[in-house]
Amino acid sequence: MDDVYGLHRHFYDFTRKFYLFGRDRLIRSLAPPPGGAVLEVGCGTARNLTVAAKAWPDARFYGFDISEAMLDTARKSVAKHGLADNIRLAQGDAACFDTGTLFGLDTVDRVFMSYTLSMIPPWQEAIERGAACLAPGGSLHIVDFGQYERLPGWAKRFHFKSLNDFHVFPRRELPAVLKRVAEDQDLALEFTPLYRGYAWSAVLRRR
Repeated sequence: MDDVYGLHRHFYDFTRKFYLFGRDRLIRSLAPPPGGAVLEVGCGTARNLTVAAKAWPDARFYGFDISEAMLDTARKSVAKHGLADNIRLAQGDAACFDTGTLFGLDTVDRVFMSYTLSMIPPWQEAIERGAACLAPGGSLHIVDFGQYERLPGWAKRFHFKSLNDFHVFPRRELPAVLKRVAEDQDLALEFTPLYRGYAWSAVLRRR
């Protein structure tokens, strides 16, 4: 991943804002409790964490990424925004992360994954781990590419080809996997297609 993002990280946020729709909608939905812990899986440059930390100043924010190159940019961004006391970062693998090992946390109140699952090969494991670390009343929030259900077929073919060229693979099986995880872990599931299926949004809530 460092080979992929060593250079690309410097203009990652500028390019992504044009097609990663629904990220700020997700952040607005987090609503963590005062003093609550919020974790981003695959935090990249920490763009989402800085927006969330400003929106919810009473919460504590944590993020990890497998790419040390991305984390180098993330640390600089967090410091630039004056949020070093609000956001902690670590290197970790989404498929097998442990919040206790990474941050000394037994559970967290909110977990979010923003356009991460389409880039992580073991994406199902990431969902399972994210759900498993939720505190009572906690929630896991996801936004990622959908399947263009109500958009022209040519648009899907064109966009998916361009995404695949950058090792990004929208997960057609996501609704079924979310349903399975919800059943296995006794969670409530909310699933919402966005922008005519361009993106999918989901929330798993611990009862």
